[in-house]
Amino acid sequence: MSALTFVVSGRVQGVSFRAWTEGVARSLGVTGWVRNRADGRVEGLAEGADEALATFVARLHEGPRAARVDQVVTEPAEPCGAASFQVRR
Repeated sequence: MSALTFVVSGRVQGVSFRAWTEGVARSLGVTGWVRNRADGRVEGLAEGADEALATFVARLHEGPRAARVDQVVTEPAEPCGAASFQVRR
């Protein structure tokens, strides 16, 4: 089990990015959370198998149809043992 934090920049608020991210994570068996930041970016924590996390990050670079992803920054993190993937407010 590995974990990472992520911050996504671009047009990622008001385009269902968090709900889309939750769906992608759940389809890959990735747990953690995602939330909007006050600066217009989206951030989160993801944990799961290395292959699932690599696919998850690749999908973050794509984003949902209405989004425009300019940058995805990831950093290794300590797994926290999340049971599911949730959208935080």
